[in-house]
Amino acid sequence: MPDVAFSTKAHNVTENKPDGALVYVRTGEGNDALAWIDEQGNSVTESQYEILKAAECLPETPALPRQPNHHETVRKGVEKIAEQEKVTGGQLGRPSGARFRTYERLKNFVDQNQGSLFVTPDLLKAIDEIYRFPLREYAKDVLNRQMRTGISAYQLAELVVNLRADDRLCVTEENIERQEPKIICSLGLASEN
Repeated sequence: MPDVAFSTKAHNVTENKPDGALVYVRTGEGNDALAWIDEQGNSVTESQYEILKAAECLPETPALPRQPNHHETVRKGVEKIAEQEKVTGGQLGRPSGARFRTYERLKNFVDQNQGSLFVTPDLLKAIDEIYRFPLREYAKDVLNRQMRTGISAYQLAELVVNLRADDRLCVTEENIERQEPKIICSLGLASEN
């Protein structure tokens, strides 16, 4: 199926769910996201299960003509997804990931050692890069391995500064092409009547 696919299906209004569109997007950070957006651009639900249930089509489900505001609703959905990814710190990834854990430990280290010799400009730059850019695979492996062994916050700070100095910490903007969100598909939802 081509990436640019859209259609509309009837949904059951007795469930008290509004008309709108379901949007499946691959974000600029490479994450897949689903959204159900009503015609005013509001999120209907964040439950991935409910969204997938709403998208469910049986062989006898009739296809309807595309709604006149379909593309505008999809645009609002993509904007909501991008906004949510920024607000929730989605760029740091999962809380169990190397990037998130490293950032949080170093941020706490800086807070606890503010004004000391341990908080260097190089460390602050490295923390900023971790927040703004994805880790290199090598850095992920090294950081995960070291955190499993119980590395101290000071040692972690030294390691991160050294990785950055060797250009082995993050894939920075100079090294990476900025990706735009990509709409994989969308499905309009219209009342049965």
